[in-house]
Amino acid sequence: MSDMARPLSSLKDKVPPNNPEAEQAILGAMLLEADAIGAVLQYIRAESFYSLAHQKIFQAIVDLNNTGQRVDLLVISEHLRQEGLLDSVGGTAYIASLTDRVPSTANVAYYAKIVLDAAVRRSLLKVSHQISADVFDETVPYSSVLEQAQKNIFELTDAGQTATYYTPRAIIPEAIEIIEARSKHRDEFAGIPSGFEFLDSITSGFQNSELIIIGARPSIGKTALALTIADYIAVVKKIPVAFFSLEMSNMQLVLRLLSLESRVSSSKIRSGNLRYADFEKIQDASGRLYEAPLYMVDMPNMKLLDLRSMARQLCLQAGVKIIFIDYLGLISSENNLIPRHERFAEISQSLKSLARELNIPVVALSQVGRDAEGTAPTLANLRESGAIEQDADVVMFLHRAQRENPDTELIVAKQRNGPIATVNLEFISDCTRFVSKAQNQ
Repeated sequence: MSDMARPLSSLKDKVPPNNPEAEQAILGAMLLEADAIGAVLQYIRAESFYSLAHQKIFQAIVDLNNTGQRVDLLVISEHLRQEGLLDSVGGTAYIASLTDRVPSTANVAYYAKIVLDAAVRRSLLKVSHQISADVFDETVPYSSVLEQAQKNIFELTDAGQTATYYTPRAIIPEAIEIIEARSKHRDEFAGIPSGFEFLDSITSGFQNSELIIIGARPSIGKTALALTIADYIAVVKKIPVAFFSLEMSNMQLVLRLLSLESRVSSSKIRSGNLRYADFEKIQDASGRLYEAPLYMVDMPNMKLLDLRSMARQLCLQAGVKIIFIDYLGLISSENNLIPRHERFAEISQSLKSLARELNIPVVALSQVGRDAEGTAPTLANLRESGAIEQDADVVMFLHRAQRENPDTELIVAKQRNGPIATVNLEFISDCTRFVSKAQNQ
């Protein structure tokens, strides 16, 4: 019977994954060659070892090396004796035996990968035990169990990705290749393009790991702008997009997208007062949308944990490369008893964390305060702006001097890694879409 088919009771007494020979070979190599220490530290840390004795020896070697001390048998033994740890690791005789357990110091990175593999498997075992305990604890909501399980699994995917260093000599060849490739595709951007040329020239597109906020007063066109951009990314660029709508149903979104994509007035679509030519345009738009990798999530009062869980699922299963959230103020916190500004801070920080975790842009819409009515919004006008302004990498505001005026400014008020500027747009109210003024025919 395979391990997968065995009942849990028959597995609980098994020794967790570990490889004592590889652990001994690593420690022996580190005692023989100082260069081996740096090679090993690219993959593992003391806690990666299964043996507590090996953890102590490894940490002692690293600590001594960090002080610039040349590490050998006598130095490490004396250090452990002073720390009162020598007997607990097997004494000088055991440390001396480690150098005999090294097949080849040249293969120390390979040994480190073996130890890393076993460490990750032990961590998976620990996570599975925690999930099992939480499942049987009826005081823990199932959504919290799912959120914590997914978070723990995602953290394990970064195992072994420790910091390292590079010299310009190692990086310059690749940098030159990137520059040459960009020179051959001058119209393309490093990030995901919005479809608005001037905006993309400022931001180089929406960048991975960034939280982008689009703010405006009600009825200025936040959702229309987000849908215009999402439509361009999914339909024209064929890049998978997730659109979380906490305010509109999926049917409402699709009807707006059909109007936006077909250029047929939304009022005509609502009333059914359509000509034959309108039907043809809608049919063509339907075909383009049908093939688009656009994933709509319709869940009013969506909790933050549910949003994060669904975002991870869409990235893993559908390959989503950018997420839109309409809008920030409608996300529910798990704890609605805390003050509103603390809930906003929790949501804002969580969305920034999600963008970094999934390594994709997250675009969230937000309302601005009443004090911005009739004037160009600023960062101070963002509701609960202390948290949002701090966490966001890019903050943009939509502004129209008069609601009936189609001329609209998209104000890039904050950009952590680029300039601020104003993009002139025009709102086509009939089909609820935005265009650059130069693009309007």
